[in-house]
Amino acid sequence: MTEDFIDALRNFVRSKTRTFLSLLGVIIGVASVIVITSMGSSSTKQIEDTFGSSGLDIVSVSAGGFMRRNRDAVSLKFNESFRQELFDSIENIKKIWYKNQASVTVSYGETSVSSTAYGIEPGYLEMYGLELDYGEYFTVTDEAAGSQKMIIGSEVASSLFPDGNAVGKNVLVVTSKVPFSFKVTGVLKEQSSGMESSTTGIYIPRGFYSKKISPNPDADQIMIQATDTKHCTAMVTDVTEYTNEKAGSEGAVRVQSMQTMIEQMSKITSTLSIMLSGIAAISLLVGGIGIMNIMIVTVTERRQEIGIRKALGASPAEICRQFLVESAAITLLGGIIGVLLGVAVSFAVEYVKGQPFAVQGGACFISFIFSVLVGIVFGLSPAIRASRLDPVEALAG
Repeated sequence: MTEDFIDALRNFVRSKTRTFLSLLGVIIGVASVIVITSMGSSSTKQIEDTFGSSGLDIVSVSAGGFMRRNRDAVSLKFNESFRQELFDSIENIKKIWYKNQASVTVSYGETSVSSTAYGIEPGYLEMYGLELDYGEYFTVTDEAAGSQKMIIGSEVASSLFPDGNAVGKNVLVVTSKVPFSFKVTGVLKEQSSGMESSTTGIYIPRGFYSKKISPNPDADQIMIQATDTKHCTAMVTDVTEYTNEKAGSEGAVRVQSMQTMIEQMSKITSTLSIMLSGIAAISLLVGGIGIMNIMIVTVTERRQEIGIRKALGASPAEICRQFLVESAAITLLGGIIGVLLGVAVSFAVEYVKGQPFAVQGGACFISFIFSVLVGIVFGLSPAIRASRLDPVEALAG
């Protein structure tokens, strides 16, 4: 078989143009599969990097869903009673956090920033993985006392305090035309943080929010922390069913999970990659047909060689193997070149787009093996045809 392979390489050198045209379909097919799968994998990785690793174990529940009302429907109130009932009714809940929000304008000197202020419970930012660039987090005492403290995002800090050192400064906060004075106690580090913003977010103790800004103990939003990210998808369904039943109507609340959204987008990306890879693989089959045609021509051209070999005692199996090896060698070379070209193009495309480089080794291996199998399958018919030639007729040409 080694001698057959070396002989096949010699034949390729003698017929460079024919060999190149035979290789072209295989090279394009293999390279296309690798480029498509690598770009799909890179897109998935980019989605994960955009959302970050923070908050993947969080399920968000907020009012204002599209509610199909009926006579028995009731509006849900996110109070302490609801929090306890939800915790007791849904499995795999680690903790339930309440949060409120209000549109505010924050001013320092002559500079103002408009954003959304979130009233949060102590420990929420730490739980969510939002790190401080400098300063300190809220404490339980701040919550109980309703302290007028504030933690701001990095962009808010740079806008209000371009010289830095925001901690300890007093700012004026206006919401619903009512002014409040707050002391900045922390600045968030810029990071990918999912549904929370480490750049434009403004956070205050929920104790102050519920006493002064909106004297109401009810929350605007519930953040459910799961015991593990693998439970988030099921938890979205369970919470939706529970709230619909409690409200007596569908769409009582909006239930979202960053982990679920990432999984859904990854599935869409994977499905598209598989579909496009299948289309790209068709070019491999087209290349296989081209190889079969070339091998049929080769068998016709080398009839005398086949006749001489048979006259010298070569068996039909040895003749068949010779042409099978030659056919497989074409796709072997095409597969190697296609893999190298696919990796190079993937790197170039992702470098230009600024995406992370993520070529899938499995895709390279499968497309390479598939290309070799194409050569064997499509070379089988010409090889069998060569092995069945009558030596006398073959020598006669």
